[in-house]
Amino acid sequence: MTRKYLVVYEWAGKNFSGYSPDVSGCVSTGRTLAAMRKNMREAIESHLQWMFDDGEPIPEATAKTVAYEDEDKEFPYPPGYYFIVEKLEVKLPSRKKLSPTKRAQRSKAA
Repeated sequence: MTRKYLVVYEWAGKNFSGYSPDVSGCVSTGRTLAAMRKNMREAIESHLQWMFDDGEPIPEATAKTVAYEDEDKEFPYPPGYYFIVEKLEVKLPSRKKLSPTKRAQRSKAA
């Protein structure tokens, strides 16, 4: 099963950084837009897997837009700064994945 999350990629001169408003705490970077998309997909999928494994609910994809306030005069955007907002399709976790340590512990207990 998949879900499309809104993601924001920001170019700051040397690389992209990205985040999804719906997946709090999940960020990534990439040198190119293609690398950014790949890395962000992997970051979100890993983050959701960890949430699932810990019994936390998987966040819904509810964000439709993002709001940027006017540029801060004290901390202006670097030259060439821009951002891209799009939907990124990611795979949702379907089963718990055990860490190698937990897998070994279960094997010993059996």
